[in-house]
Amino acid sequence: MRIYLDNCCFNRPFDLQDQDIIVMESEAILAIINRCTKSGNWLFFSSDILDDEMDNIVDPVKKQKVLSLYRFAEEHIELNTAVLRRALNLQSFNFGSYDALHLASAENGRADIFLTTDKKLIKQAQKANLRIEVFNPLIWLSGVVL
Repeated sequence: MRIYLDNCCFNRPFDLQDQDIIVMESEAILAIINRCTKSGNWLFFSSDILDDEMDNIVDPVKKQKVLSLYRFAEEHIELNTAVLRRALNLQSFNFGSYDALHLASAENGRADIFLTTDKKLIKQAQKANLRIEVFNPLIWLSGVVL
């Protein structure tokens, strides 16, 4: 299973855990990353666009924690002409530039699934012509046999 986790996913375990949904999403994300680190069957990606977003995390403590999860990525997706072209195409479906770059990167890396905690992104993905499925990590994990 080739999994692309967007920046929201890497940050979620270190967000304020003041709502049940945030706690459950955090646990799901940590379980997914744990499975990736312990199994040869699952892997998740790093990407140039994720690198850029993580470089912009202002809180140094949170940034260090996020990077401690991110370092387990097994494959890296570089920003290239094909990714940029596809991202421009995806922007016509009203995706923001970062979301479009994430989706294009995931498609380019041949990810099986794109995970995000961003409800708006998930809703937009249902209307777009994507080559990848987009899910909330908690919803997706609940349907996967561990």
